[in-house]
Amino acid sequence: MDFIDPHIHIASRTTDDLAVMAKMGCRAVAEPAFWMGYDRSGVNSFHDYFRQLTEWEPRRCANFGIDHYSWMGINAKEAEDVGFSREVIAELPSFLDRPTVLGIGEIGLHKCTRNEVATLELLIDLALSRGEMMVFHTPHLEDKYKGTRMILDLLRGDRRVDPARVCIDHCEEHTIRLALEEGYWAGVTLYPVTKANPRRLVDLVEMVGPDRLLANSSADWGPSDPLAVPEVVASMRRRGHPFSTIHQLVWDNPVAFLGQSAHFHAPI
Repeated sequence: MDFIDPHIHIASRTTDDLAVMAKMGCRAVAEPAFWMGYDRSGVNSFHDYFRQLTEWEPRRCANFGIDHYSWMGINAKEAEDVGFSREVIAELPSFLDRPTVLGIGEIGLHKCTRNEVATLELLIDLALSRGEMMVFHTPHLEDKYKGTRMILDLLRGDRRVDPARVCIDHCEEHTIRLALEEGYWAGVTLYPVTKANPRRLVDLVEMVGPDRLLANSSADWGPSDPLAVPEVVASMRRRGHPFSTIHQLVWDNPVAFLGQSAHFHAPI
């Protein structure tokens, strides 16, 4: 079954990964800006990374028939230095206009500190001032509920926010309804250590339904699986879900969400 992975870090994956993804039916990916495993030493490091996401990775994916899109932003793990964040944010507008950029992401919270919130407010304001879509990173494990509530409180306080153009990502059983009940898209990440897995995602589909859910691998430099979305397809088949529900989850939903960006073109 053809699928779209709406959150994967292609910069961390090998060409062999891309070849197998294509064989399994991957037609398009969206890559949010991310932490590189180390803190960058200067604004130029971010500039070059944004170039990689908008110049090199689309060409690399195209070799395998996969459309590549990206999101621009500062990951929460590098948001503590607000002064430095301001310098990076000044770089974003020139990249947001590039033809494969969907909006601002992944942005959010990591340790839920005051400085992280200050940087996040700057990023949200930039997105809303430009009418950009947004993807939010919610914290891991014990900080997830607190961080998710903090993000939702920030968004609720700004009348410019259109929940239909926002994804609250890395949702789990105790946070998914928080996002859905306020009209946001809920991303469920199939990451084997700190997030969900295919079985739990199928549980969530049965708990809240498939509407406004986005299944993604978030595959990166750590233990992760770029074929996690096809694993969901297999899990849903084993549980007896109809083709229409599976297709909605792995194709119709990402097309509906990503398609709100004028830069996104659904694969034919």
